[in-house]
Amino acid sequence: MDYINTTQTEPKNSTNVNSLFTKQILPVLYTIICLCAFILNGLAAWIFFRVPSSSALVVYLKNMVVADILMLFTYPWRVMCDLGYGGLQLKLIVCRYTAVLFYLSMYTGITFMSLISLERYLKIVCSTSSVSSFLHRVPVAKTLALLTWGVMMFFMLPNTILTNQPMPDVFSCMALKSDLGRRWHEISAHFNVGIFWVAFLLMVFCYTSIACHVYRSYKRVQRNSCEARRRSNRSIFSLLAVFVFCFVPYHVCRVPYTYSQRHKDDLSNHSCFILFQVKEATLFLSALNVCLDPVIYFFMCRTYRESLLQKMSSVNRKNKRPSNGLTGFSISNV
Repeated sequence: MDYINTTQTEPKNSTNVNSLFTKQILPVLYTIICLCAFILNGLAAWIFFRVPSSSALVVYLKNMVVADILMLFTYPWRVMCDLGYGGLQLKLIVCRYTAVLFYLSMYTGITFMSLISLERYLKIVCSTSSVSSFLHRVPVAKTLALLTWGVMMFFMLPNTILTNQPMPDVFSCMALKSDLGRRWHEISAHFNVGIFWVAFLLMVFCYTSIACHVYRSYKRVQRNSCEARRRSNRSIFSLLAVFVFCFVPYHVCRVPYTYSQRHKDDLSNHSCFILFQVKEATLFLSALNVCLDPVIYFFMCRTYRESLLQKMSSVNRKNKRPSNGLTGFSISNV
């Protein structure tokens, strides 16, 4: 787990061009996705929490919305810190609270993505098994959701509690941690990386199995197979596409970046600096997840899709209503 853009991380010989990316360009990009995600996730929350949790899928998607909103809450703090506002007190808040919340939310969302993949696999490929029937029960899904939040909080919240040392002369998040805090930081970092790779392998297995099953089914039916297969592929693989685009680059980059942190003497300052820039860029892709998750909701959840389209249609009819009193006529009725 790498804390968000803390000071004293960049090499001293960084150039103005490179520092422009992390100190000026990235804050602008985070501001843009923060505004977009606020609208998209606000709409998603408004829709989801007006419908009952009638299936395991809806339960998991609702929890993804909560994780995204918590993750979104951390972006303004990062932007202000990167732009140099708030001084040491703001940096302390970022290290102790919002950075921990960012990673807690991100890996909780990753866990729910894997649970959704497993739910789709059991529903489509193993629909007749007793295990599938058991795991598709709403109380079971709610229990798994609570367990997910509980486990993630157990591993992540101590990073907040153990960041309790006096302000150092040269500020860094790690210098604020006690000895136990540094050890727990390493434990939680390895746990989160394990969560990601288990989720990734599970999703690849589930969606490969689903793709083979769907292909065999439509090959047997041979009726409207092309269009039906296209609709199924959009629904099934939207989640996998978002997962790969947002999270795989960052976790691939973590390997050399973590090595550069532990073996700085073996690498040049320029190499360490380049790895830092790549890490920040791929971390931005992970943060972009909050804007792309609503695409998953639209393709995977019919209740969400129908509610959203109905709302858009209602707004469209209202905007097209003539001002001359002919309220019964609209273009959509022609």
